[in-house]
Amino acid sequence: MDAHASWDAGDMGCGELVLALRGRLLALPALSLLHLVARDPGAREDLPAWCRMTGHTLERAEHPDYWIRRKE
Repeated sequence: MDAHASWDAGDMGCGELVLALRGRLLALPALSLLHLVARDPGAREDLPAWCRMTGHTLERAEHPDYWIRRKE
């Protein structure tokens, strides 16, 4: 997938990860696609749940790669 931005969060834990992810998505224009690399094992469940709760769209997930579309 062709992303507007990319971020390698490494082994960052999900609590810290979603806080930083929020800021990175807000810095992008609406409907931009962010490619995120998150190696934390909890990301498999936490990132889809976070996207559902915040209104962002998880376009694709193949751990450790996630493509998240910023909401409008």
